[in-house]
Amino acid sequence: MSAPVALNRENGMQVEGSVAFVTGGNRGFGLAMAEELRARKASKVYVGVRDPEAFDHPGITAVDLDVTSPTSVAAAARQCDDVTLLVNNAGTGSAHPKGTLDPDLISSAERVFDVNVYGVIRTTQALAPVILDNGGGAIVNVVSDEAWYALPVLAPYSMSKAAVWNFTNALRTDLRPRGVDVLSLHVGFMDTDLSRDLDVPKADPGEVAATTLDRLEQGAEEVLADEKSRRVKRTLSTDDGYYLHPDG
Repeated sequence: MSAPVALNRENGMQVEGSVAFVTGGNRGFGLAMAEELRARKASKVYVGVRDPEAFDHPGITAVDLDVTSPTSVAAAARQCDDVTLLVNNAGTGSAHPKGTLDPDLISSAERVFDVNVYGVIRTTQALAPVILDNGGGAIVNVVSDEAWYALPVLAPYSMSKAAVWNFTNALRTDLRPRGVDVLSLHVGFMDTDLSRDLDVPKADPGEVAATTLDRLEQGAEEVLADEKSRRVKRTLSTDDGYYLHPDG
């Protein structure tokens, strides 16, 4: 077996020549990431989507994927046995105007966790062995600035992202010695279909994708892709952390 790639690199993983798999890649940030990977000369880019027949982006290969289905995830991993870079992007959320006392909060959280947390674990457990078999590589988990604070209306989403952050930290410690870099991406709202009706500052998904891959190639283990994420992270160790009094 060849030596793990990550252990032989002075910097981070080089995107050029890699084989990437992006979950939730049919639109928004996932599609922006797939396009940026192509622009950086990844040798192959897979995107996991619910309806491959409806996906039409030259140079990007659509793969049938439902991250809530172990069978679907396992089939995708068998099909894409040359992957060296996994981007866990698929995610969902729900709004709760009644806040944390909403009677539907638990059922909503179960649905959100199935995609945002267990979906990440499923795809990672299926594709990390593939990356290891191919000599090492990297995993990028799209987390959020809301891993570090929570608004009542988005409580299940924030809870799930806090869980993903901790899974990512455990995963990094587990895989780093074996030649797989693990990077967590933290960002607030991006200018995608999901946030089009929100009157809030939004990051450009293409710029976030470019920044993320820049930092991956530099060997970073965490990316704070916008000013709010940096501001929230800076306050975690203060007596008046952002998470104590977040903007409504």
